[in-house]
Amino acid sequence: MKQSRLLPFVFALAACVPDGTAPVASNPSFSAVAGSEASYLILGRGNKLPADLATRVSQAGGTLTASIDAIGVATASSSDPGFLTKAGAIPGLEGVAADRMVQWIDPRERVFEAGDITEDAAAGQSIGDNETFFGGLQWSMRAIHAPEAWDLGARGNGVRVAVIDGGMNNLHIDLNGSVDVARSRSFVPGFNFNQDVGGAGAFSHATHVAGIIAAQDDGVGTIGVAPGATIIAIKALHNGTGSFGAVIQGIVYAATPISAGGAGANIINMSLGAGFDRQGPGTAQLANAVSRATTYAYQQGVTVIASAGNDAADIDHTNNLIVVPAMSAHVIAVSATGPVGFAVGNNNADTPASYTNFGQSAIAFAAPGGNDLYTPLTQVCARPRFPSGSVVTNCFVFDFVISPGSLGNTGGYFFAEGTSMAAPHVAGVAALIIEKSGGFMHPAWVLAALRASADDLGKPGNDAFYGAGRVNALRAVQ
Repeated sequence: MKQSRLLPFVFALAACVPDGTAPVASNPSFSAVAGSEASYLILGRGNKLPADLATRVSQAGGTLTASIDAIGVATASSSDPGFLTKAGAIPGLEGVAADRMVQWIDPRERVFEAGDITEDAAAGQSIGDNETFFGGLQWSMRAIHAPEAWDLGARGNGVRVAVIDGGMNNLHIDLNGSVDVARSRSFVPGFNFNQDVGGAGAFSHATHVAGIIAAQDDGVGTIGVAPGATIIAIKALHNGTGSFGAVIQGIVYAATPISAGGAGANIINMSLGAGFDRQGPGTAQLANAVSRATTYAYQQGVTVIASAGNDAADIDHTNNLIVVPAMSAHVIAVSATGPVGFAVGNNNADTPASYTNFGQSAIAFAAPGGNDLYTPLTQVCARPRFPSGSVVTNCFVFDFVISPGSLGNTGGYFFAEGTSMAAPHVAGVAALIIEKSGGFMHPAWVLAALRASADDLGKPGNDAFYGAGRVNALRAVQ
């Protein structure tokens, strides 16, 4: 399932750190999937694993590689072609399934560097006004009424948002100091949380998502929905691909309190997903394992948000389709909206995106994700930068979402579109809600607050494209 579409355009800002500075290294732990043999997920009956599981797995010809006791799920590896059958006979298990390496994020990413921006921004009238790209390019913040929420003092201060994704650039100028490096983790063997494919100017999906949530109010670049929030980078993907086991471990780690060795997140954002045939081999067990992890997060008081997917699929009427993790237990699934011709004066950003999945059975809310409906594709437009200058490119580009996005370049910005970009807008609004509550809010209450404050679009009530509505940051904090 495609989770983001990337435009071939990147901005590089002159950074306030030396060129070539490597991202701060993490110290990966919390059991990562390991080994080059076939991997398996093991589900214990009643969310409990047998006490002698390691021995039993060994007797079946495998090796236990991780034990996620909190949800009764384990991972194992084996080169024995009969392991699945043998392990399935172990007493006390609900099921065993071959783990899958899944392309959770669209691999067809194209980027072009557009040079450096060297001038410093000057002071604006209010928060956001002095950001380089805010006034001319960040239509998505105005679409959800984030500036009005900021005017009331909402920032997301003290709220911890885990971004389960690929490698994230924690030294990006708009994120440096906002990423909890000590709690960030990688569940991809051999890589730290801030490593992925590509060189200094390579696009980083995780960085783009984190910037939408929490790019700082620093007078340069862009600003996030919750510029005071703390980001926890959790790498479960490499080049957009990862195993179910890695994603599950990332969810459980993110939701586990710091006192128990976890990340202590208030919110988990997963701008990733894939669609599966419900009747496919092992699908039920794999989907069950993810739902166990998201249910655990819910029980820990963590709000889980995921992108709905970019296949333009009618989930209500597509037989046997299950989208994971969007349709997993206690997950808030987000569809995408965007303008059609923002650069030529169309400020209505609530048109359903051409690519977004939809369906009343799945979609909770809509949020800005960008659109690609504007034509002609060759038309060129210019949008102003602050305090001077302009950005010139194809007009349809400006209908996408701009955010930090460079893996190694500390000042790189990208346009991108997808439900991957929509979900973090909701995560940011959720952070503002939790801040207002005093630092903790049960996910059921967060959901209720989002629902009560959303702008009801489409048909009255729950809608196939908009769910309960497009999120509204101002109403959410009033």
